[in-house]
Amino acid sequence: MKLTSQEKAARKAAFRALSPAKKLEHILTYYIWYILLGLAALVVLGSVLQRQLTKKETVLSVAFANVAVGEDLETALTEAYLLASDRDPRRQEVYLYRDLYLSEDADTLNHEYAYASRMKLMGAVQAQQLDIVLMNREAYDLLSRQGYLLELDALPGKLRENLAANEVVLADNGIEWRLGEAEEHELVTESVLNALDASKLPLFSAAGLSDRVYLGVIANSQRVDEAVRYLCYLSEES
Repeated sequence: MKLTSQEKAARKAAFRALSPAKKLEHILTYYIWYILLGLAALVVLGSVLQRQLTKKETVLSVAFANVAVGEDLETALTEAYLLASDRDPRRQEVYLYRDLYLSEDADTLNHEYAYASRMKLMGAVQAQQLDIVLMNREAYDLLSRQGYLLELDALPGKLRENLAANEVVLADNGIEWRLGEAEEHELVTESVLNALDASKLPLFSAAGLSDRVYLGVIANSQRVDEAVRYLCYLSEES
């Protein structure tokens, strides 16, 4: 019901006559939900603004597959690259996909972890959000055979000296053969230069990694030029 001007004036006068404690009690009794909704809206708005203000631009994304690196090497792979390429680490980043485990022979204990890692990597590749992979030989073999890696035979300078070759599967009727729909298992592969043997670079050999490691560029990367500059930086940094 709409109040008359006299009723509104009377209510205002009655409110002004209340003690501070009574005024607070009145506000909490009749306006608490409006206050809570307003506070909730402010919290959401503040959170959105904070994310926008602190969100960093991804210059390059790098996955560690079956490889763990120390703090010094991780800094060289991230912040040091940004500084070397005249970028601001406060506003830009080399995004890392850490702790991926890829294996076709994962035991029962590691099977779920290997499956989750493969799904995470495949999701990043399909979304074109992954550019570089630092990997051991097992992960390199898997990614190469499945065609995830870009051919690197056109790399500039001394990087070509450290190129590694691996098999890429062109045709495989293994499923049909196992189902009895093919008389013979036919597998067609070719050898492709699709990774950099990072173990030959002093930056990595000095890091004390236990296994030989490789750097590959994801075939559908949207930042191939940046990825090549990154590989050149790692070679020069070494």
